[in-house]
Amino acid sequence: EVQLVESGGGLVQPGGSLRLSCAASGFTFDDYAVGWFRQAPGKEREGVSCISSSSDSTFYADYVKGRFTSSRDNAKNTVYLQMNSLKPEDTATYYCAGGSHCWLTRYDYDYWGQGTLVTVSS
Repeated sequence: EVQLVESGGGLVQPGGSLRLSCAASGFTFDDYAVGWFRQAPGKEREGVSCISSSSDSTFYADYVKGRFTSSRDNAKNTVYLQMNSLKPEDTATYYCAGGSHCWLTRYDYDYWGQGTLVTVSS
């Protein structure tokens, strides 16, 4: 079946780094843009970044620009989110999503992963 699986979350200290992975299966991965979203308890899910399917164009929310970098390896059906200089406010469950367009302010994606928890705390 169609599946997106996030991994790489965990506990990290402020200022530290994590790399999240989104592994896809069951669909033509290189036809899809892949977005990253996050949701903290009691908060709305918000768009973090997106990487396009046709090129390696990337888009980022203002609050992660200069700290987070998305990349993709279509041969491995995997998208990555490198997160540097992490802050406590980055604590959230992070989700990847596949769709026909890159959206950060909409949830209009075809496929969603189950999420991976990132906790930034000393």
